[in-house]
Amino acid sequence: MKIRQLLERWVIRTTRSMSLRGKIVLFYSLIVFVPTVLLGICAGYLALNIVRANYMLTIKEAVRQSAQSIHFRKQSYDLLTIRTATDGELVSRLSRSYTDREEQLGTLQYVDRSFLNTSKYLPGIGDFRIYHTNETLVQDGGLLWKPENRLLSGVTEQAWYEENLTSPGNLNWSSARDDKTRLVVSHKIMDAHGSILGMVYLLLGYNEVFAESFEHPFAGAGELFIVDGLGTIMASSEPGEIGKRLADTPLQQYWDKPEAVDAPINGKLLITQKMNADWTVAALVHLDRMEEQSTRIMYAVVGGIAFFLLLSIFLIMTVLKNVIWRIRKLGGRLNDIAQGDFEVKVRNRDNDELGELEVLFNSMSNRLGRLVEEHTQAVTKEREQSFKALQAQINPHFIYNSLSLIRWHALDRQDELQVRAIDALATFYRLALNNRVNVTKIRDELEHLKAYVEIQQLRYPDMVHVEWQVEPEVLDLYTIKLLLQPIVENSYLHGSITKRKDAFIQISIQRADHGVEFLIFDNGRGIPAEKLEAIRAGSHTGTSNGFGMHNIRERLSLYFGPESCFSIDSMEDEWTAVTIRIPACEERPDIKRGDG
Repeated sequence: MKIRQLLERWVIRTTRSMSLRGKIVLFYSLIVFVPTVLLGICAGYLALNIVRANYMLTIKEAVRQSAQSIHFRKQSYDLLTIRTATDGELVSRLSRSYTDREEQLGTLQYVDRSFLNTSKYLPGIGDFRIYHTNETLVQDGGLLWKPENRLLSGVTEQAWYEENLTSPGNLNWSSARDDKTRLVVSHKIMDAHGSILGMVYLLLGYNEVFAESFEHPFAGAGELFIVDGLGTIMASSEPGEIGKRLADTPLQQYWDKPEAVDAPINGKLLITQKMNADWTVAALVHLDRMEEQSTRIMYAVVGGIAFFLLLSIFLIMTVLKNVIWRIRKLGGRLNDIAQGDFEVKVRNRDNDELGELEVLFNSMSNRLGRLVEEHTQAVTKEREQSFKALQAQINPHFIYNSLSLIRWHALDRQDELQVRAIDALATFYRLALNNRVNVTKIRDELEHLKAYVEIQQLRYPDMVHVEWQVEPEVLDLYTIKLLLQPIVENSYLHGSITKRKDAFIQISIQRADHGVEFLIFDNGRGIPAEKLEAIRAGSHTGTSNGFGMHNIRERLSLYFGPESCFSIDSMEDEWTAVTIRIPACEERPDIKRGDG
């Protein structure tokens, strides 16, 4: 804390002789300009490294996806060839010795029926043949063939057959000898003992199989190749390289140093991705494209920093000019007030802190001019309020005195019914007319309710049975005034309780957990569902019934907040029940101003 105070004093002492404009410009340079330049340089350097890393990740991901796509496409042709070569019935028929033409015809029909539509399964299949060496089986020139000296993809059938017999694997891919735009897929047909019975021949169109993946790869920033396990280029984005040996192409110099980022050869980098069947997808990436992109990003970062710094300088100087002008104008108006002119105003157009100060200044100037008048009015209002308070005390006293006079006359005449009615009225109005009390003890609220019930019982003798269930320990707890009487009044006014046979009202006050629960139940005519929903929603519904419930709900919220609960339930033409819960208050509750 001491270091902070010393630093603050040093800053204030150093800049004391400077103007406000000079202080803001100095702080702007130290806090914004210089750090922004330094951070911009660091951000540019980091951005270059991030761009290079992301570029390499993007290229690697593109190579991986290309390899995956090529693998899935190759796998489709592999599965078709393998399924044909491993067909059990075909193997059985090729290994069989035929003695008559009917058996041979049956084999020809089976082959046509099973494999004639094979070329339609996948795109790009130009020719499909099944070669065999069974001397007892004929060749039909359609699907079944025997290897002879006919040309097949630039080589004789016999030479192609013998070449594939000596190949290490069963499945082989190669480029057609006479046309590099075609591919040859072959698979050995073997019996259960490993004896070779024939060969499946599949001629594919290169463009239908690989052209889509190898057309303009990496947006022209590289070449893409497929190299098989024997070092032959099976596919390439450079058509002239297809079918060549790896050693005979410029790709060989990169092949031994893949992914050498720190030492690219001729600005190019080789990225490889292995596939199944000893195939490798190789991407020769031009790193000069990455450097061009990095240079553009560097220029963009530098240009952006310079632009925003110049813009920030312009904005800070504009705002500073406006602030200083407004401060000087406010100082001039204060000088006018000091000379006794309270009618001055400051024109306000902005909603910033100075704008708030200008609004407060205008308000202050108005208030200063009216202080004397307001003081006089305050004295007058104080005397008027004293008179109204005296008048409010006179009215209840007049009612009590009048009731007391009538009660003495009733006693003289020994009219007990009239005495009961007067006592009930006096008790009822004692709480109802006391405007200075908003909360009361449950005992007094209950006494007020009993006085109201006594008046109604005198008015409707023996028509309504009232049942009281009150626990004595709740009587000294506090509640709000006039909580229960309006609800019971609704039973008489709106519930038409006096018109019901065996009418009764049940009034219950009991402890419930940490609170007090009030329940008023009657078997009056109930409340229609539509009106009940409106009362529950808090609407006045345009009737005194709805207004009374709304008033009680508001006063409960005002004094007890969310700890209170008001609920009403009813069934039309049968009953109505009102339940109120408040916290148990041994001390007088105050208004919850935050909730209000």
